[in-house]
Amino acid sequence: MFKNFLAFVKYLLRWVVIIVLVAVAIGSMVAFFLWLLTQAIHFRFAHTWLLYLLPAAGVVIHLLYKWYGQSAERGNNLIIDEIHQPGAGVPKRMAPLILITTVITHLFGGSAGREGTAVQIGGSLANLFAAWFKLNDADKKIVLTAGVAAGFGAVFGTPLTGTVFALEVIAIGSIPYRCFFACLIAGYIGDIIVSLWGIHHTLYHVNIVNTGQTLYGIQLPVSLWLLGKVIMASALFGLVSYAFAQAVHTVKNILLKLIKTTWVIPVAGGLAIIALTYILGKPDYLSLGVDAEYPGAVTIVSAFQHGGADALSWLWKLIYTAITLGTGFKGGEVTPLFYIGATLGNTLADLMNAPAGLFAALGFIAVFAGATNTPVACTLMGIELFGGHYAIFFAIACFTAYFFSGDGGIYTAQKTALAKTDLAKSKYVKRMFGKYRL
Repeated sequence: MFKNFLAFVKYLLRWVVIIVLVAVAIGSMVAFFLWLLTQAIHFRFAHTWLLYLLPAAGVVIHLLYKWYGQSAERGNNLIIDEIHQPGAGVPKRMAPLILITTVITHLFGGSAGREGTAVQIGGSLANLFAAWFKLNDADKKIVLTAGVAAGFGAVFGTPLTGTVFALEVIAIGSIPYRCFFACLIAGYIGDIIVSLWGIHHTLYHVNIVNTGQTLYGIQLPVSLWLLGKVIMASALFGLVSYAFAQAVHTVKNILLKLIKTTWVIPVAGGLAIIALTYILGKPDYLSLGVDAEYPGAVTIVSAFQHGGADALSWLWKLIYTAITLGTGFKGGEVTPLFYIGATLGNTLADLMNAPAGLFAALGFIAVFAGATNTPVACTLMGIELFGGHYAIFFAIACFTAYFFSGDGGIYTAQKTALAKTDLAKSKYVKRMFGKYRL
């Protein structure tokens, strides 16, 4: 008995050492990336003419991946595939390549995110450590999953979300709990390291409003009228998630068919972004959309206030991002999804006479949940970012959007353990409700 206990302690300590080392390395590189990204974005704010070089920047990115990228071009999908079935591995060059090309994308105004970069940094470094420690395929899966958790938790300052996201994103409808402990350590260490490097995350504020209701003299904890509004809005969030995923894939597929000279595709994308910005007359939909380029600009932060977004801000951001990512620029989808969701929530709040801050927060996490098929992680993100006061609404919004977003998503390598449309056929549902006829 004592011998077994010692073996377990030895096993546990070994994993703690490995995961801590991996997470420290990932957290440090993510901190450097976030610092560099902020410098690039604010440099463009001060030199707006850089936008006109976006087509040329696209060609540079294309050539970098053509000459040096190899399998790294597949990005997050490669990491997910490696977690499913370790094969050729995640190339060492993935981390520096995605870091450099993401910064280039934002420096010249492309509409992209940063989660893809952090996840690929995490996967690339985790794969490197797996080789150093000579881990077998089963242990390599754990380290890669932990690397995703560390990268995601570090880049957004949401370690618990990063933990669950890394587990939930692998397969729709399934969470591999075997990796939970490693991901939990990695997510928190990654986040701590970013903080120790002096990097601060954006804070969002949701005003507390009374969400209760008195019905026939009985005090209900949740207003049924508000709940109905949340469900209707969340269904729309899910449909927009579906539209976003389809738009990115469609832009890429159509241009590959129409343009045979591949380096021309990012040129076309860059020119389209320049033309749209000229037509709209403002740069609000370029880059991350977190910091304001000028007073009164529509940003994720402004969407949490009444009047903080235009009626179609969400649609323009969707179009900008689909063009940017669909034509080969690099970054990620998640921060644009935050922008789309928050501004759509702001618009729906005005239409439904609902709290703007609450609906912006719901859109922020629900559009992300629908596009990535990670409703549990996104519910936790709502709690980590906005507090637990509206936790029930966060859960309802994320799962409603998840069911309305279809069986696909932005990650084509995601497996389907249980399709949403097949939920009613599952043995668990039949076991619970099989004796009832509806």
